[in-house]
Amino acid sequence: MGSMRLLLDTHVLLWWLFDDPKLSKRARTAIADPTSDVLVSAATAWEIATKHRIGKLPDAGDVPARLPHYLRKAGFMSLPISVEHALFAGSLRGSHRDPFDRMLIAQAELEELRLVSADKVLRGYLKGIIW
Repeated sequence: MGSMRLLLDTHVLLWWLFDDPKLSKRARTAIADPTSDVLVSAATAWEIATKHRIGKLPDAGDVPARLPHYLRKAGFMSLPISVEHALFAGSLRGSHRDPFDRMLIAQAELEELRLVSADKVLRGYLKGIIW
């Protein structure tokens, strides 16, 4: 695959960190490729912290508390949320209401990143999703 700029959906990041077999072979290969730039959105950190707080990530271990450490260890880069990202996410057409997904769509589009996600709903917004 090589020379790709990837943005990981939240479930993909967690499956990567926990070496979960639910992660597709294609996604695993793209992320592991040393020529790929792998980015993780600040929205993903926000989603992990939120879901952990409300009890929806009971098996996340210390990831919510130590996410920056795990990103550095994996060689992943963090992607901040800009005003432009927020405006694009807020103005996206369609009925998809998940604010985290809308932000990832906006960031992938504006930053020309390939989103890595198993979420079929996102395919209606972006072309070239890796799964």
